[in-house]
Amino acid sequence: MRPDPEAKPFKKRQLAPAGAPREVRIVGGQWKRSKLPVADRPGLRPTPDRVRETLFNWLGQDLDGWRVLDAFAGSGALGFEAASRGASEVLLLERDGELVRSLQASKVRLKAANLRVEPADAITWMARSAPGRFELVMLDPPFDAGLFEPAIKAAAALLVPGGFLYVESPEVVAPAADLGLDPYRNGRAGAVHYALFRRNG
Repeated sequence: MRPDPEAKPFKKRQLAPAGAPREVRIVGGQWKRSKLPVADRPGLRPTPDRVRETLFNWLGQDLDGWRVLDAFAGSGALGFEAASRGASEVLLLERDGELVRSLQASKVRLKAANLRVEPADAITWMARSAPGRFELVMLDPPFDAGLFEPAIKAAAALLVPGGFLYVESPEVVAPAADLGLDPYRNGRAGAVHYALFRRNG
């Protein structure tokens, strides 16, 4: 018997890894409960809802007037969360073309006028950027790419005095003393460590 061309491809649904997230939701702000798609890309690991909720409890729920950089945007969960909570300017950097298109589509769908997506290598972009232009920089690079030290160094220069640097990593990170970053808060969710640092004056 020939296969029915109208039959649904049930087997394709089973190809995704068990438990792999296909979307994340924005936790707070004007787009609360809105969903962002998560593409099936190697190493893509969106920040969990409860970690983002903790981070923005630390920062305060209202980011009115803040300029924010999400340097390794991925799914955009961190950047869209900041934009949802009133940041005046949110820049998402992402070099993967498929993810850039997904981020742009989410921006259009949510009518996120305060958010911009730029296709770029994060470390190269940060190294060339003018210093002291962000109140918050968020770093969640691929864990196995050896990017933490250069990313933290590049990001520190972009912070205004009193600005915040957020880092997700597979182990505790300790920025070099000469970067002017003071520990502020930290936590752990499973194998992921997350920490907030503040730029001193």
